[in-house]
Amino acid sequence: MPNPQGDSGVWGAAKAKAVTLLAIAQTRLELLGNEIEVGRVTAMRQLMLALSVLFCVALGVVLAVIGLTLLFWEQRLVVVALSGALFWALALYFYVVMRGAAKKTEPLFSASLAELQEDLRQLKAATRHGPTPD
Repeated sequence: MPNPQGDSGVWGAAKAKAVTLLAIAQTRLELLGNEIEVGRVTAMRQLMLALSVLFCVALGVVLAVIGLTLLFWEQRLVVVALSGALFWALALYFYVVMRGAAKKTEPLFSASLAELQEDLRQLKAATRHGPTPD
């Protein structure tokens, strides 16, 4: 029996499946676009905050070293040498912390990949090429 649009049988079923697959693809692409946008905004915000902190710290460090050098003028060489050693040690510490944080981040597009894997599992189950759905 023909449906209201005049499609029947195999052709109608094929069109319906194509529409469903396109809808799934559209949803997944929208999810991917959202993840990209959230990642971009987060990265830009973190970069701006990091640059602001870096600028303030650098200015504070320079002023502190100048102040200490003026305060201990007779030992100025010792003050500058100790300040340099301290900042190299801090730079090394922050580098190690930064590398550790970079290893803990979640892979990019993990939510999209998980959704696509679930779609594939369900499609395989529907066509009896894989395990049955839960």
